[in-house]
Amino acid sequence: MNIEFFDYSLWGLFLASFLAATIVPFSSEALLSLLIINGTDPYTAVLVATAGNWLGGMSSFGIGYLGKWEWIEKYLRIKKQTVEKWHGRLYKRGAIFAFLSWLPGVGDIFAVGLGLLKTNIWITAIAMLAGKLTRYIIWGWITGLVF
Repeated sequence: MNIEFFDYSLWGLFLASFLAATIVPFSSEALLSLLIINGTDPYTAVLVATAGNWLGGMSSFGIGYLGKWEWIEKYLRIKKQTVEKWHGRLYKRGAIFAFLSWLPGVGDIFAVGLGLLKTNIWITAIAMLAGKLTRYIIWGWITGLVF
């Protein structure tokens, strides 16, 4: 009996999206577009990319929540001074920054900083999920328009 829930390309998209939200500077959007162009169901691809990227972002939040600076600097390559610079803004507008945690360059800082501040995990998780889903829906839609 051979049960295959996803083909390997979707597992690759999940992994790439997860890593793109953590330690690897990688464009998961490019892989999402490639899969859609090659016939993968766009709805499934968007959901898989969102799940991977959201779990990666929540992993960064979790590392921040644990508050181990040596882990944050070693694995996420985020300096303490950078997070301290964003501290006040993150504290006042946590849900907005969780929603924007998909942004390249600063998204990891937002996720780790929200964890360090011990923001409400449910609000952070929902806002982060909404932001990442919105981003991939728009990217998938643009891919469909162009190709």
